[in-house]
Amino acid sequence: MSALSTAGQQRAQVTLYRNGSVYSPADPYATAMLVEGGTVAWIGSEQAATSIADSSMEIVDLDGRLVAPGFVDSHMHTTDSGLALGSLDLSRTATLADLLDQVARAAAAGDVVLGHGWDETRWPEKRPPTAEELERAGGGKSVYLSRVDVHSAAVSSSLAVRAGLAGIQGWDGAGVVRTEAHAAARRFVHQMTNGQRQAAQRRALDHAASRGYVAVAEMAAPQIVPAEDLLALLELADSEPGAFPKILPYWGELVSSADELAALLDRFGGRLRGLAGDLNIDGSLGSHTACVHGGYADLVAESTEPFLSVEQAAGHLAVCSEAGVQGGFHVIGDAGLDRALDALAAAADRVGLETVRRARHRFEHVEMLPPGAVEQLLHFGVTASMQPLFDAYWGGSEGMYASRVGAERALAMNAVGTLQTAGVPVCLGSDAPVTEQDPWAAVKACLEHNNPEQRISARAAFLAHTRAGWRAANEPNPMQGQLAPGTPATFAVWDVDELSVQTADSRVSAWSTDARAGTPLLPSLDTGRLPECVRTVVEGATIFDAGS
Repeated sequence: MSALSTAGQQRAQVTLYRNGSVYSPADPYATAMLVEGGTVAWIGSEQAATSIADSSMEIVDLDGRLVAPGFVDSHMHTTDSGLALGSLDLSRTATLADLLDQVARAAAAGDVVLGHGWDETRWPEKRPPTAEELERAGGGKSVYLSRVDVHSAAVSSSLAVRAGLAGIQGWDGAGVVRTEAHAAARRFVHQMTNGQRQAAQRRALDHAASRGYVAVAEMAAPQIVPAEDLLALLELADSEPGAFPKILPYWGELVSSADELAALLDRFGGRLRGLAGDLNIDGSLGSHTACVHGGYADLVAESTEPFLSVEQAAGHLAVCSEAGVQGGFHVIGDAGLDRALDALAAAADRVGLETVRRARHRFEHVEMLPPGAVEQLLHFGVTASMQPLFDAYWGGSEGMYASRVGAERALAMNAVGTLQTAGVPVCLGSDAPVTEQDPWAAVKACLEHNNPEQRISARAAFLAHTRAGWRAANEPNPMQGQLAPGTPATFAVWDVDELSVQTADSRVSAWSTDARAGTPLLPSLDTGRLPECVRTVVEGATIFDAGS
């Protein structure tokens, strides 16, 4: 991959990008773009670019590359992502024995073994490691290995003792921690100095920038990180303006009164986008902690109770709605979503339907839809923040979802097509470190959903992963997420194989590529190579450059 070719002043206030393609509703055939300061000043043709170019500008030769609005990761855990990037990657382990071998090698190099990404449903053993197996592999050192969904973890016997897990709900001594015991184990292994925390956050933000993300919704919550973690993230962003993607901060803590809400908002300096995100109604399917009607197909005896009552959730939504603050929950199972919808109805009875609607609440994940859910989400004006790679990773007739709830119910999960068609606002994210931050893979997952009825066009998925992400976070600038004269110069440059119009129906694709349709082109995602980011720019500031 060659770097972008530039000429002129490297820190020029005016930059001309030319000789490529620009994804813009203002001109679907644009090949050049002029950026002045932090704003797009002009978009047009190569011929026009030749006439306006002068020596005072930085001239960037795109060499056929694509300039497009940057992606918004609508659900991310920054510190956890940074730690995962710097710890043992277990996402490709093929067997339990392979995992234990990797733990043994890592134990030889450090005092604590941290790892992430294991998924026992992909192993022939079909079970997680035990505490004693990790104890032997780790040579008596503390071992903490978060499951791929980050809702449970496997820990060694010695870590369980050092973290004081005995007697805490979610620890049975076998090896896997869930719920409260998982939170306690996380707190124990994630004790960091300020410098270590900043290094992890910087690593995560730099990685996001290298993948073409211009903004990330940080879904912090007390059971995941202390408040100091989110405050440190905001301080890092403030200390180095123009160095990272924009932070869209959320804090998932329950409130029951206006005074509690005001105190939380004040604690974070009035910068929170909402008291939403990972305020958990339930857990995850992979860890058997999501609330599912009828229970689990592979663990009949498992009975999961919601983490919040309807009264608690309704009180939270009512308080947030009256203050005009966005609220919402982490909700995955269909029984969990029913509880969240009941809470919305109760909140609307308390403060009025229009008050609830104006707050533009959001629900994270929304993996399973009970009957009537789509209509209620529309009725209450709720945004669904979804992760398409969940289906790519675990969907299909033989994936993890099918083993948990049966193939028929699995087929109906992550119903991005149903929600978008109905008009429910949808934004997309990675839930990093749960799935990789690969925005074009997420777009492709929407285009190739395991259920053909849930597939949407590449353009619809792209808009959900860019402009809709800003809207979902109540971005005050309505021009964010698009490129046209007068919009913020917030974009990414992509090395692509070819451009086309792609829909879930190939018959539509055939006529949509007709130039008379005037549809801006996006990268073809069926060439065997996904686009590679070569530059990411936020309001005129370059936060990633592959050639640097």
